[in-house]
Amino acid sequence: MLKRIHHVAIICSDYERSKDFYVNILGLTVVQEVYRAERKSYKLDLSVGGLYQIELFSFENPPVRPSRPESRGLRHLAFEVDDVAAVAATLNSRGVKTEAIRIDEYTGKQFTFFSDPDGLPLELYQS
Repeated sequence: MLKRIHHVAIICSDYERSKDFYVNILGLTVVQEVYRAERKSYKLDLSVGGLYQIELFSFENPPVRPSRPESRGLRHLAFEVDDVAAVAATLNSRGVKTEAIRIDEYTGKQFTFFSDPDGLPLELYQS
């Protein structure tokens, strides 16, 4: 049966910009990067907290897809953090705008949203 989510795949519009964002701004670790010449596509495997979890892809002219939290499909990708305010402040200092910190009415935990370079909604959620 299912054990856990293995990875999330993200197709970006500007590979170098997104690679910089996920690696240098968010601090994810590169596991492997390959260029697939037959597809003219990069595939970057990233680790979150020591676990391989995100695949970042580039493709020529990928179609635009609406991506707001209430659109059909993937709503957002959430990252667990120990201190939402501290991580949000770090992201703000690196030029990433975060929303106001909110409290989950059911768990009492703090959370906030921000976006990747393509507008993919990302969340910080208190562990």
